[in-house]
Amino acid sequence: MGTFGLLTFSAAQALANTVAARWLDELEAARRGPQPYCVALSGGRIARAFFLAVTSQARERGLELRWVHFFWGDERCVAPTDPESNFGMARECLLGPLGIPDAQIHRTRGEAPPEMAAAEAEAELRAIAPPGQGGQPVLDLVFLGMGEEGHVASLFPGEPEEIAASPAVYRPVTVPKPPPRRITLGYPAIRAARQVWVLAAGPGKAPALRQSLDPAGNTPLARVLKERRHTCILTDSRIFFQKTRGSP
Repeated sequence: MGTFGLLTFSAAQALANTVAARWLDELEAARRGPQPYCVALSGGRIARAFFLAVTSQARERGLELRWVHFFWGDERCVAPTDPESNFGMARECLLGPLGIPDAQIHRTRGEAPPEMAAAEAEAELRAIAPPGQGGQPVLDLVFLGMGEEGHVASLFPGEPEEIAASPAVYRPVTVPKPPPRRITLGYPAIRAARQVWVLAAGPGKAPALRQSLDPAGNTPLARVLKERRHTCILTDSRIFFQKTRGSP
């Protein structure tokens, strides 16, 4: 059973601003290293606020992110111009404004047949990220949001164990939330990442977060926490626990 760090904020915008500053600090340090830096972005409301905060702060610092390789934790099976596209939001709020070169952007092609898009996304990630335990490519950082039922990426409750345990890096899924057809990182790829930061912000998240942090929790986020050595959770939910695993 892994540990987690839990940081709470007074509001979602404060969370976004702090996480942006913390990530840019890490990127400045990573720029001095010899290896490419690979990050998987998320979607959702807090992701938009986070992207805008990163863009603003990077400009203030005069920091370019041209050595970062951008991947996605999940994507909806829609065109990149569709309002539901996770890539589309990142392009509008982060990648475009910061002038990230196309060669550094590895989007999941939501408009392609899902099996093909998942295979292409896996091949692109494997071509850049180093292999880790079990042959999974090792991302430097995976950003995850969390839904009201505890889903992360597009990993939702109720999956049969044989599907949830799939070693596929990316896999197509059909979920109970529109749009239903999506492509997601699997649990093994999330487990293999060097860092995972969960941004659990917005109204109605506290019950699922409380359940996920319970050692007996069975949400998708709970599974991530149990499978990883350490995970960082950042939230604007006012929640209190008698017992927690680990510390920030």
